[in-house]
Amino acid sequence: MKEDEEEKPEGVAEKALRKIGVKKGQRVLDFGCGSGDHTIPAARVVGKEGRVYALDKDKDALDGLIQRAESLGLKNIRRIDTSGDTEIGLDDESVDVILLYDVLHSYYFPQADDRRRLLDEICRVSKPDTLISVCPTHMETEKLKEEIESANFYLESEYSGMFVVHGNIEEGQLLNFKKGKLDK
Repeated sequence: MKEDEEEKPEGVAEKALRKIGVKKGQRVLDFGCGSGDHTIPAARVVGKEGRVYALDKDKDALDGLIQRAESLGLKNIRRIDTSGDTEIGLDDESVDVILLYDVLHSYYFPQADDRRRLLDEICRVSKPDTLISVCPTHMETEKLKEEIESANFYLESEYSGMFVVHGNIEEGQLLNFKKGKLDK
């Protein structure tokens, strides 16, 4: 990444993804990817050996994302159209990293049961050591942590720093979970 790119949203997102542990060769699910604020940077990080699944219900946003990826020569992004349901069209234990940025909250999933169904599906597609990175927006952080931990995940780390929300560079926090229960 060139120095001038580090100050642009995609550069900031790429830097944050590397800091939380996204690596070359991994399979990443960007759930609710929208226009691809994190999809394109994740595709760069995982490289041609990896894959990024771009899942969203906004077909126009996905069209734009795929066009942009093609213009950048990125061939490791697979589009997944959804109706907004919690079902993820991927195999069991097939994903290394799941990005839940500005999606796991009461606006998109109004009922706790809806969020739990999503988390159960996230658990299904997650490998045993999968990283689940969550941007806690539109919901109280402690309540969100509680819901995620009750769905067979544990908080492994928190990232505080610059990242991208709705195309804007902001300072904030990412919560990073792992599948399973924390050994005490």
